[in-house]
Amino acid sequence: MTGHRRENLGPGLENLCRALGDLAALYPDIQVVYPVHLNPRVQGPVFEILGGRAGAGKGGSLQMEAPGGGRLALLPPLPYAPFVFLLSQAYLVLTDSGGVQEEAPALGKPVLVAREITERPEVLQAGAARLVGLNREHIVREAGELLNNPETYKKMARAVNPYGDGQAARRIVDILEEKLPDLGVK
Repeated sequence: MTGHRRENLGPGLENLCRALGDLAALYPDIQVVYPVHLNPRVQGPVFEILGGRAGAGKGGSLQMEAPGGGRLALLPPLPYAPFVFLLSQAYLVLTDSGGVQEEAPALGKPVLVAREITERPEVLQAGAARLVGLNREHIVREAGELLNNPETYKKMARAVNPYGDGQAARRIVDILEEKLPDLGVK
């Protein structure tokens, strides 16, 4: 989970946090991981709503027991490589981040976009993401669909990534190797 966009601060972020708590309570076998942005307007509601019974976890993360026994982990912001590793280990991703909407499908992870609109409609059209907005019940329902319905999950996880197949660098090298000799470059 990531949630930090300015337009979501206030009631939107609060709904998002409550939806995370609901999911953790409904699905006690899941681990919800949320690297929390440093903005005090993000940290305030996140720690107020999700910070219940807390204790320090590995690496200084804040671990919380959610109502119903589910697990929540609030982490400090992560450097890029550990964040991408965390994405690669996720079952699904709930985010309001535009960049994560691009990165998660490259890893075969279904994305629930916690926004009312996205500047990346191609990820929606490809079927790799769904726009879930900031309505608590809708977020819980859509996440539940992915957690409970293997066919829905597979369809999203296997969607063609609209941002490429990860082979751009190889193609550039091939073109350069092909064209440079013609230009007298060795």
